[in-house]
Amino acid sequence: MSIALEQKQGLIAGDGLLPVKMAQYAKENGFDVIAISLSNDNFAQLKKYCSKVYSFCPGEVQKIEDTLKAEGIKQITFLGKVSKTILIKRPKFDSRAIDFIKKAIRLNDDKVMLMIIEEMEKAGITILDQTLFIKNLMIPSGVLGKVQPTPEQIEDVNYGYWLAKETGKLDVGQSVVIKDKMIMAVEAIEGTDNCIKRGCKIAKNHSRVIKVAKPSQDKRFDIPAIGLRTLKTMKKFKADLIAVEAGETIIVDKEEVVKFANKHNIVVMAI
Repeated sequence: MSIALEQKQGLIAGDGLLPVKMAQYAKENGFDVIAISLSNDNFAQLKKYCSKVYSFCPGEVQKIEDTLKAEGIKQITFLGKVSKTILIKRPKFDSRAIDFIKKAIRLNDDKVMLMIIEEMEKAGITILDQTLFIKNLMIPSGVLGKVQPTPEQIEDVNYGYWLAKETGKLDVGQSVVIKDKMIMAVEAIEGTDNCIKRGCKIAKNHSRVIKVAKPSQDKRFDIPAIGLRTLKTMKKFKADLIAVEAGETIIVDKEEVVKFANKHNIVVMAI
């Protein structure tokens, strides 16, 4: 079902370039973007494309909601990594955030995000599909770059794809690290890059990374994404292939990723 887009768009921005790309493309298409920045690493870049950028901690739920209401925001997009480890560190958690945590039966990714979305909807705010403004960043099927996978690598990809889909059903994580048809690591709270690091340290070398969408992926949050940082982590810890799900994964800086993969003999593929 198509949705009529408001001229003023809200953006809840986590880490990385992805929120910046969304703001850029939205501005280029005539939208006015108001950003709530939850990270310091892209604040300056967001200011280039957003008419306003507010900076809050993820736990300042009341301030975020009050700001969205004051700005008259009716539609928002969530983009960028916000590490779930904040639930352990708990910096600047206001009373609303603490209430969320107390009410939650489980604090897995989907449960937390669905609770947030429910609260936003009560306030008259619609959460948009994460890919709406950045469909051009979705990865098509095939091998990106010059390095082709070997039969042994393909066997690991097939196993890893099945495994990642199974763990996705449980909302554990989206990524796995495989070597010689053995499981080196399954992503948990630490995120993809740290999962790669953990698995590759066990494997020593020639490990393969597989990242997929969850079987019942809600496109309003947690769409799988890779970028140059992912490839640099792989090189540092001697992984030689990453496979993602075609048409369901975002690649933030494709040209740089392909160039880096070619230079360092890393297979990048979408299946």
